[in-house]
Amino acid sequence: MRVLITGNMGYVGPILTRHLRSVLPDAFLMGLDAGYFGSCVNNPLMLPECLLDLQYFCDMRAISPHVLDGVDAVVHLAGISNDPIGNKFEDITVDINHRASIDLAQKAKDAGVRSFVFASSCSMYGAAEDTARTEDAPLNPLTAYAKSKVYTERDLEPLSSDTFLVTCLRFATACGMSDRLRLDLVLNDFVAAALASKKILILSDGTPWRPLINVKDMAKAIEWAALRDRENGGSFVAANVGSNDWNYQVKDLAQAVAAVIPDAVVSINENAQPDKRSYRVNFDLFRRLAPAHQPQYDLERTIRELKAGLEGMGFADPDFRNSRFMRLRVLDELMEKGALDENLRWRIASL
Repeated sequence: MRVLITGNMGYVGPILTRHLRSVLPDAFLMGLDAGYFGSCVNNPLMLPECLLDLQYFCDMRAISPHVLDGVDAVVHLAGISNDPIGNKFEDITVDINHRASIDLAQKAKDAGVRSFVFASSCSMYGAAEDTARTEDAPLNPLTAYAKSKVYTERDLEPLSSDTFLVTCLRFATACGMSDRLRLDLVLNDFVAAALASKKILILSDGTPWRPLINVKDMAKAIEWAALRDRENGGSFVAANVGSNDWNYQVKDLAQAVAAVIPDAVVSINENAQPDKRSYRVNFDLFRRLAPAHQPQYDLERTIRELKAGLEGMGFADPDFRNSRFMRLRVLDELMEKGALDENLRWRIASL
């Protein structure tokens, strides 16, 4: 089996690579990445890409069809990865996350790829506090990032067929330890703050709801999606991926971190403007479709894993929100040094 993972040099990619190498030891695993965050490794002694058979370095907007020759499954992780980047680069977010994704899917279908797995997001539900959202609930994307996921799902569905299975995994908010750790994710931020400054600062009033999922459980869900057959979900399926037990208010996440790191103090910004991004999600469909690939991590275990991982790195930076653990900061630094242009394309002449 030949599997192509786009965006493999991000936060999820290293965990997914290790998981697929474990469960599919004979598979030919390939990565394709623009390389923006390639240097953001926690452990410089080993690159996660060592577990791949082949690594391509390529802008998502310029993929040559030949990289899809003989590929059985495409796992599409690549894209502008969060709201702060999407807000700063709104047009580029649409270009990369939507247009380039559909172009990749069409090329994959033309090449005879059997399975296309798209990393979508529960953020497309936006402001939805009344009931836990199922897959047929109205969508209310509030950011460029969330809108790009809605557009891509919409345009992927007509491409699906009996021979080209499309699976859109609407992931809950990612968290947990990774070889390329991000600290611009809510739970990861809270654990880092608790360790580095002994203070967990909630920028909102703490009431918004968020569903969460450990990055290792995301990898298990992707495995299911890449290997599923048409009888399990049809030629096109969009499923919320997470656990009904993992719907939390932000203030409860902070308190859970403080319970594991008891010398940390939780501080809520009482004067904060209401955060409209608040949603609870129902994950029953994913439980029915993938009973053997359900999330195994709970909140406390994930917090303890993050704590141990950060301590093992010797992490102690109270100013980490201005560090290279923040994806927007990495892009800003590359642009400041002239390595990336205003469209986030590499300036070859400047390197």
